[in-house]
Amino acid sequence: MSHRMILNETSYIGAGAIENIVTEVKIRGYKKALIITDKDLIKFNVVSKVTDILDQNNLDYEIFDNVKANPTINVVKSGIEKFKRIAADYLIAIGGGSSIDTAKAIGIIIRNPEFSDVRSLEGAVMTKNKSVDIIAVPTTAGTAAEVTINYVITDEEKKRKFVCVDPHDIPAVAIIDSKMMSSMPKGLTAATGMDALTHAIEGYTTKGAWELTDAIHLKAIEIISRSLRSAVNNEPKGREGMALGQYVAGMGFSNVGLGVVHGMAHPLGAFYDTPHGIANAVLLPYVMEYNACATGEKYREIARAMGVKGVDNMTQDEYRKAAIDAVKKLSEDVGIPKSLKTIGVKEEDLEALSESAMADACTPGNPRDTSVKDILAIYEKAFK
Repeated sequence: MSHRMILNETSYIGAGAIENIVTEVKIRGYKKALIITDKDLIKFNVVSKVTDILDQNNLDYEIFDNVKANPTINVVKSGIEKFKRIAADYLIAIGGGSSIDTAKAIGIIIRNPEFSDVRSLEGAVMTKNKSVDIIAVPTTAGTAAEVTINYVITDEEKKRKFVCVDPHDIPAVAIIDSKMMSSMPKGLTAATGMDALTHAIEGYTTKGAWELTDAIHLKAIEIISRSLRSAVNNEPKGREGMALGQYVAGMGFSNVGLGVVHGMAHPLGAFYDTPHGIANAVLLPYVMEYNACATGEKYREIARAMGVKGVDNMTQDEYRKAAIDAVKKLSEDVGIPKSLKTIGVKEEDLEALSESAMADACTPGNPRDTSVKDILAIYEKAFK
């Protein structure tokens, strides 16, 4: 049996890495960028950290700042129109997963116009042509969209999110600069950090996991677990650790898939516009409890990577509980809500949410085969 690994072409990792954008633009011969971002990142002078460098080097660009959390089909279409109108030849995505996902969809459709409806990109679609080149500059430590072949778009009309998986969408260049993340407020740092931990744990336990991705994901769990609390306190070492940890997690899960945590989180974003990281963080321990019986000895290694002592002397039940408890403790320490009810989920929607989660592209990767009934039971437990 063979395993496929796809990573982005070039990454620069470390404080001050954004200076390397100039080198990449000049080497690749780009002429004009369309910067994909949101209005808040402009307001708080995050985007200017990049545009100042472009201005100093006389590099041409225009800005598209209509991105919002859980980017929609209409946002993607508007970005495509502007890219064509200004005759851009590459994209710079500045922001969290929403900005980078928007750039991916724009880049793919520019080169593959037969998918201009956007909806037809859902699922594992092998487009003919590689995306317009993207330089991805994440400002959150969570989604790892800069190194993945996945992106998520919201269909507002149908109240659903859909996952797109395409090797052609991966950014050409990733700039992992912890200084770009220093302006994240505590709540966003916590939510995106728990999103990264969810990526690592789901990637480690998914049906597609294998030795190389296991090694990657365990290292990501270790880095994230030791870094998130200090990142929430805006300590440079914590910021640097989270910038690296979320990227490492992305290297793995992009190639083996995720599971029912993400399958259940996506409908929450579509129904209520729930921030993706919060949805994942609330659901993660409940899904871990459900999946425990299908994970062999893996929860022992999760517990070990999260700093739990004495795992080799524990029974299987004990180390599984220890892993789940470690996730709960980290979530509590960084201020994540404990239930779906507290984040605005409505009990009368749980059945519809369960049906949507069952149909999600991430759900088949779950280590334990599931059903709408099982998913509903998890939602109900997480709701209380």
